[in-house]
Amino acid sequence: MTETHPLTGTAAGVPFLAVAPDTPRPDAPVVVAWHLMDPPRTEAAFAAALPLAGLDAWRIYLGLPMAGVRSPDGGLDELQRLGYEDAVMHLHGPIARHGADELPAALAELRDRFDLGGGPLGLVGGSNGAAVAELVLAEVAPAAGIEVAAAVLVSPVIQLRAVVDAVGARYGFAYPWTPESLAVADRLDFVARAGDLVAAGQPAVRLVVGADDDADGFVEPARRFEAALRARYDDPRRVDLVVIPGMGHALAEEPGIDPAPQSPQAAAVDRQAVGWLRQHLGPTAP
Repeated sequence: MTETHPLTGTAAGVPFLAVAPDTPRPDAPVVVAWHLMDPPRTEAAFAAALPLAGLDAWRIYLGLPMAGVRSPDGGLDELQRLGYEDAVMHLHGPIARHGADELPAALAELRDRFDLGGGPLGLVGGSNGAAVAELVLAEVAPAAGIEVAAAVLVSPVIQLRAVVDAVGARYGFAYPWTPESLAVADRLDFVARAGDLVAAGQPAVRLVVGADDDADGFVEPARRFEAALRARYDDPRRVDLVVIPGMGHALAEEPGIDPAPQSPQAAAVDRQAVGWLRQHLGPTAP
């Protein structure tokens, strides 16, 4: 048995927290996870909220661009200012694009550093981190020759336009869409891009949303994505949607920067993630 204390550092410039499998072996699954921009909003905080408890696999939590140690000067206040100025062009678009583009080099360096072997790959993402995972599934992994077996998308940004419009309606603000920002929204509309996941090998996808999350921005787009994938997959059982009672959007309390005790809602998400990954990454122990 290996110790399960986390390994931390940077890989290809991306901050990470990694936990080794209990059973060292060359075919151990590897799970790469990206946190939310809401709590938990760092890789360490996300690892505390979703430790993937009992999954005998490499668990690698990557920091998002513009978060954690890569936050802009001014921290959360500056991120809020950028969001008010132009949430699509300054936050959603760059974070998803850069986060996805960083994966191949970071994963290659981590494979060399920790001798990860050739086990199956799974992805986990929360909110904006889910948008990163979705871009990886639809674009980056196929282009890089990376095969993804399964993904768990939590409180996911599935259709960016729906998210931005729903948040604007909540605060009495209408986002001024432009051709440039609409192009970003089209790239981050994964209901429309469901066919790209079919072309990428039909990875098994579980969507996990909170019953108390914004219906127009998150819950209904997740339902549409589930339906779009099920209609295209050869085996519709490789897609499902789980709704967690009493859960909103975030998985932790503010400020969500440092590791914190796991909430009951996060524990429920963790169980759903582990169950799905065990099922679709193959045996997690010899």
